Amino acid sequence: MADDASRKRLGRGLAALIGEMDQPVEEAPKPHASDRILPIEFVVRNPNNPRREFSEDDLSDLAASVREHGIIQPIVVREQAQQPGTYELIAGERRWRAAQRAGLVEIPVIIRNVDDKVALELAIIENVQRSDLNPIEEAAGYQKLIDDYSYTQADLGDVIGKSRSHVANTLRLLKLPAGVQSMVSHGDLSAGHARTLVTATDPEALARRIVEDGLSVRQAEALAQTSQPSSSPKPASRAPKDKDADTLALEKLLTDQLGLLVEIAHGQNGGELKVRYKTLDQLDSLCHRLQGV
Repeated sequence: MADDASRKRLGRGLAALIGEMDQPVEEAPKPHASDRILPIEFVVRNPNNPRREFSEDDLSDLAASVREHGIIQPIVVREQAQQPGTYELIAGERRWRAAQRAGLVEIPVIIRNVDDKVALELAIIENVQRSDLNPIEEAAGYQKLIDDYSYTQADLGDVIGKSRSHVANTLRLLKLPAGVQSMVSHGDLSAGHARTLVTATDPEALARRIVEDGLSVRQAEALAQTSQPSSSPKPASRAPKDKDADTLALEKLLTDQLGLLVEIAHGQNGGELKVRYKTLDQLDSLCHRLQGV
């Protein structure tokens, strides 16, 4: 319990710190106070930064802004214990890269005395709150906090300001093959489409079909379900012989829409509608559709 309490307090502290740097540099109305001005070569990137993808066009645009206006939002760093006088990035790698492109020799920094754990948390949270990460980078960042520091999904939601279901659904993307993850990273396939493929027999082939045919998430769900022989719905073989044509047609319509086997039983005082699922992922997907997520 003590660990949970301290983690939640840490989350609030991290959120407060992130609040100092949560405005994009090009939108900041005036310069923020910095601790120091450092030669740019004294600052090195953080190898644990979850963000790996940087748009060349965005960097070029930001470099042009930096060249004209300078760095308005200071970069957050920490001093390297093994190399005194050099500093590792905690937040602001995009600005640091743009400053290099712009030819700046000095940059404003805010220096924080934090350990590896907090530096990693800040790097992940800052990027998530700015929406700078693609879904795969975000999932990998969450997984690293879980693996290295025993975070639960609920802990991550509290600290990062996301729901537990958002964290869980994001982590599910790491179950996909590398080829599908690459499509998500590069924006060819949305996270919503990709999640429908987690339990599919051949997710890479289905991902290509989703992109080529421009399928909606709902259509992708149905495609993923019907592609699995073990879960292919067969309402006709299960339906009692006394069901009328309208009931059978409605069962088929609902089965096709949900991608799950639907059975309807009428009675004198009402009836029952049964939806069969084989995996928890199928149930989770159905719940999200009912919630409109």
